[in-house]
Amino acid sequence: QVQLVESGGGLVQAGGSLRLSCAASGLTFNLYSMGWFRQTPEKEREFVAAISWNSANTYFADSVKGRFTISRDNAKNTVFLQMNRLKPEDTAVYFCARKSGAYYRDAVSYDYWGQGTQVTVSS
Repeated sequence: QVQLVESGGGLVQAGGSLRLSCAASGLTFNLYSMGWFRQTPEKEREFVAAISWNSANTYFADSVKGRFTISRDNAKNTVFLQMNRLKPEDTAVYFCARKSGAYYRDAVSYDYWGQGTQVTVSS
C-alpha cells in the first residue's frame, strides 16, 4: 500500500533552517505531483508547497514564498521541503501528501498522507 514517511523536523531558532524529507513507497512516484501541508491545533491544515511530477512546476503559499523551496528526487522516491529563515509562526506539524485531484492548494485534492513531522521554531 502507499506509504509516506516524513522526517527532518525538530526544534530550531528563528532565522534558522530545516530540511524535511518525505520518502514514498507503494506507488509509481514519478507519476504524481506531491505537496506539503502544515497544521497546528488552532488552525485547519494549510497548504505550504507543491511540486509537479517532473519538477517543472512548483507552488507556494504566500506565507512561505521566498523562504521555502520544494524539490524531488524521483530516483529515490523522495520529496523535500527546504525551509529557510524560519519564523515562530512556521511552528506546526508538517505533512506530505500525494496529489490525485485537481487543485494544488486544496487538501481535498490529496489522497494519501504521511504521519507528519513536528517543526518548532523558537523566538
